[in-house]
Amino acid sequence: MRMKTIKNTKTWRRVGATALSLSLAWGMGLVHTLPYAGAASSSTTCGKGDHGLSSELKKGNGVEEQNLQFTDIDFLNPNTGRAAGQGFLIGTSNAGCTWQSIYTGQWQFKQLNFPNNVTGYALAGTKDSSATYLIRTDDGGSNWKRLDTPGVPTFKQIDFSDKNTGYGYTYNGAYRTADGGVTWTKVSTPANTRAVTFTTDKLGYAVVVVPGVGYKLEKTTDGGKTWTTALRVKSDTWNGGDLYASGSQVWAVLYGDAGMSQQSYSLYASGDQGKQWRQVFAQSTAGAGPAPGANMEGKGTGPANPGGHPGNMALIGNQTAYLSAGSPAADKIGIGRSFDAGSTWKNIDLKASGASSRISFPAAKTGWLVVTSGNTPAVYETTDGGITWLSKISFHSDQD
Repeated sequence: MRMKTIKNTKTWRRVGATALSLSLAWGMGLVHTLPYAGAASSSTTCGKGDHGLSSELKKGNGVEEQNLQFTDIDFLNPNTGRAAGQGFLIGTSNAGCTWQSIYTGQWQFKQLNFPNNVTGYALAGTKDSSATYLIRTDDGGSNWKRLDTPGVPTFKQIDFSDKNTGYGYTYNGAYRTADGGVTWTKVSTPANTRAVTFTTDKLGYAVVVVPGVGYKLEKTTDGGKTWTTALRVKSDTWNGGDLYASGSQVWAVLYGDAGMSQQSYSLYASGDQGKQWRQVFAQSTAGAGPAPGANMEGKGTGPANPGGHPGNMALIGNQTAYLSAGSPAADKIGIGRSFDAGSTWKNIDLKASGASSRISFPAAKTGWLVVTSGNTPAVYETTDGGITWLSKISFHSDQD
């Protein structure tokens, strides 16, 4: 799955499920307690711009020779969360009023996944290698340990429901761990699988490529022992997809071709665990051709997309879904949303510059978006379901 990832993925099926402390355990044996967000607005002035972090972060080993660039965001509740970057990790416990450095070092973060406020996982690389590693922290993110996964292909996405139990998704398969990532068991998936997601140990979904035909969306209710076809989508090209699921919701982003800085893709949704599906929209482009499921004239169905290049989705409960996106050509960020499992869809222009983005929604109408490429990497917050967004921290790519 494209990272995107997910997944999850699902800011994923776990978002908003756990009440968490507002104290972030950043350091080993040391907890920095930030003021509660409600009190901050009345007793202190919230910081703006880079919150004075630019010079501090760039002193870190692994950051000093590169521009500050965000890569992912993960919020546990509306107040407490982290934003990752290339060689750094920052956090807030008062809804972005103040931020602090948690980590600087070798790890170039690609995806964050914190099932609780202390134990977290990430996919990350290093400046001197193209490899991607699974790493774990047990102190809120200050220190990370690499987890070796012998015999397991590189993960494209991870999703942990608690500190021990989680899934790792590769380009064409899925693995499960019950011991915090120490050992992994392969889950059986159909041939030509290009994306997988599981909502329970038994219930899962897969995007399957059918060469010369298009895509199939398949479903298992027995942990991968058997799979049945839930949807078929015709397509002249098949470049993979992304899957997201929460409760009875299932969403699939299916990719066509890419060309001339354009990406053709379609968005499909089910509100009943994959029994019935609807095409929410199909983006066919002149540079990339028809989207999967669109007719040969390249005309899709449904509303326009939120941006030419999708980021990730965030699902909350059985009805609410968000999709982040960006447009490299237009240099702007957008987001799409549905409050009824895809029956209706609304696109919103953030009026923020950038070419790509990722989101995390810990509640139905409170969410966070990070700009992951462009001249002004930034984090934005919404409290009204994406209608309005407020910048909470921003860097300039040429910042010293």
